[in-house]
Amino acid sequence: MTLIRLITAATLATACTLGLAQGGATPAKKELAQKVIQLQTPAFEAIARQLAEQSIAPLAQQAGAVLQNRVPPEQREAVAKDVQADFKKYGDEVLPLLRERALKLAPATVGPVLEEKLTEDELKQVIAMLEAPIYRKYQQLGGDMQKALVEKLVADSRSAIEPKIKALQETIAKRFGLTEGQAPASGPAKSASAAAAKKPAAAASAKK
Repeated sequence: MTLIRLITAATLATACTLGLAQGGATPAKKELAQKVIQLQTPAFEAIARQLAEQSIAPLAQQAGAVLQNRVPPEQREAVAKDVQADFKKYGDEVLPLLRERALKLAPATVGPVLEEKLTEDELKQVIAMLEAPIYRKYQQLGGDMQKALVEKLVADSRSAIEPKIKALQETIAKRFGLTEGQAPASGPAKSASAAAAKKPAAAASAKK
């Protein structure tokens, strides 16, 4: 073999090794990462619940203020019950939607983080939850995993959620006898995703 062929062969071998290390997880590693994701189903459901609550938190706060300031005292209890039922109806519709999409998106968003940051042996130890040092390392990945999932979840569900928020605003405005321009306004979904991404991820601690 000539010197040029030796150099070429060495270069190709190095490139293949680097490619495997940087971006190409083995099938075994992918399977382990998906197993971790399956075990963290309750954590992803908690993220969906958190996002659903945050999507209407500003509206709930403003509704409470309107209830105290604009509704006659003798009517507050009845109106409050109606508003509470409106919020519950919203939650009953939105939470299952977000939960379903969170579980659907988790393998493609959280999986790559696990595959990149943890070795096969470490993934096995995470699954078994046997060694505290490895568990702490896994916990530190929570921010990256939650950020990846929440950003995609917000973008994926925005078109389905925003009309429901608008409908809820209009319903509550009618409860209070307000015009459309006076209706309490909810914050954008984007702000909810930013707030959720800043919080410690539940995904890493659900199995604690």
